[in-house]
Amino acid sequence: MNFHSVRERLELFALVALTTNLFVATPLFGQAGEPRDFAIRGAKVFPVSSPPIENATILVSRGIIVSVGRDISIPPDAWVIDGKGMIVYPGLIDSLTDVGIGPIAPPAGAGPTPTDPNVRPPISRGPEDRPATTPWRNAADEINPADPRVESWRGAGFTTTVSSPKTGMFPGQAAVLDLAGERAGDLVVKAPVAIPVSLTAAGGFRSFPGSQMGAIAYVRQVWLDTNWSSQAEENYDKNRAVDRPRYDRTEAVLAAALQKHELVLLPGNSTLQIRRALQLSGEWNLRTAIYGGQMSYESAPEIAARKIPVLVDLKWPEAEKDADPEATPSLRVLRFRDRAPSSPAALEKAGVKFAFCSGAITTPKDLLPAVKKAIDAGLPADTALRALTLSPAEIFGVADVLGSIEKGKIANLVVTDGDLFDKKTKVKMVFVDGRKFEVREPLRPTEPPKGDLSGKWKLAFATPQGPEEATADLLMATDGTLTGTLTSSRGVGTIFTGYVSENNFNFTLSLPIEGNITDVTFTGTFEGTTMKGSISAMGYTFDFTGTKPTSAPGHAGGAL
Repeated sequence: MNFHSVRERLELFALVALTTNLFVATPLFGQAGEPRDFAIRGAKVFPVSSPPIENATILVSRGIIVSVGRDISIPPDAWVIDGKGMIVYPGLIDSLTDVGIGPIAPPAGAGPTPTDPNVRPPISRGPEDRPATTPWRNAADEINPADPRVESWRGAGFTTTVSSPKTGMFPGQAAVLDLAGERAGDLVVKAPVAIPVSLTAAGGFRSFPGSQMGAIAYVRQVWLDTNWSSQAEENYDKNRAVDRPRYDRTEAVLAAALQKHELVLLPGNSTLQIRRALQLSGEWNLRTAIYGGQMSYESAPEIAARKIPVLVDLKWPEAEKDADPEATPSLRVLRFRDRAPSSPAALEKAGVKFAFCSGAITTPKDLLPAVKKAIDAGLPADTALRALTLSPAEIFGVADVLGSIEKGKIANLVVTDGDLFDKKTKVKMVFVDGRKFEVREPLRPTEPPKGDLSGKWKLAFATPQGPEEATADLLMATDGTLTGTLTSSRGVGTIFTGYVSENNFNFTLSLPIEGNITDVTFTGTFEGTTMKGSISAMGYTFDFTGTKPTSAPGHAGGAL
């Protein structure tokens, strides 16, 4: 196991008033004159691998935990942090996301990348064209330390992610990342650790596969081809009289991964999908984990019988905010929305190992409240903590260095002023690879919103390069927190800071512009289904307008 020390940032990031509602973690530890050895003394410690320890001390040296317990001898040159009244947890782990591998601008003149969502891929005529298949992509090779989500996830207590490319049926291989460092290599703990697979059709009706059935058939064919290729290589090595097998990049990469017993992640959110994943896992004889798992309340015993771990998506199902108010969801949909948070408790009762992942959640402050819903639905709090720490470390094979507060492990720590799952608790400090990040909450407007900005908005604006359009898919929380995505010809950007106050709004995201990842800030006012304001990027400011089309008649959100 190789893990990398994290080089301290040299500059403090300025906090921009009124442009963020997220916690911001600013690196303060490891600067000139500060020792690499430190101790947190007098805190309550949750090692996870053992019972909590009151009035404990954690001693860290050069990013590694040296000792944990009471009456620990602290070296005279160690920096001592007073932990009285504080609680220390292991750094939290998001077990499947793309945080840390956000959009990276292509080299000047390189043209669009193959994964650009706004570029239509070539029409595929069949499986031999390998549509939406790039298993050779490795998240460790696509790290973007400037991804703003690195800082916002860390500020919410998440020190580690299992990050993977998302586009395609075989999008690439996942890596375990620690969320600190200026160089891409500083973030990598282990790579690769898993092969995510999607069963969502990549093409339309004009391209293969154009349906769910086609996607399943294609993925099955890829595994069959990979097995055949491996056997053909073995036969050729033993008998040169047979034809030399042709080289196929997909088959070669997947065969090598399977030889290393790499974990394969199969989608399974509904009961039907979960049972399909269980069947395919057995059919292909793979070491697998299921991601989704929100209907495990119906299928936990079946999962337990196969001893397959689950990555539970924390984006619990709910009604769409812009859904047709006259549309009546089915009883099955209503039952799913009500019972989904009880799935972790069902998995725990059945003895299934599981971990939590952020899924479609775009604001890290929403992650722990989502876990609290599972606790309220019957999941023990200590099991919930384990599902955010040691369990994902075990599932992805890094429990020897991550997931608990033990001697010899990486010093990834979260210091809070109360119980982790209490909505009033604040994260005060975060340590990643032994580097300290002080957590502060920037000021933001306190006036409540005078309307709901949620929904899909069509934006129009004139840039220095000419007129452009974009689509903003916005979600506003009751406190005015604004999240979502913006899709334009330049790519897809995820909002990492945003708020609504009265009829004013402000949100910021990152997009590749002129070969550089650039923060783009939208500021304006809204009324009903219209908005207007200004966009700031790269020193330019220009106006924009937006409209929100009304919901189509008969539209029902949240259907399975």
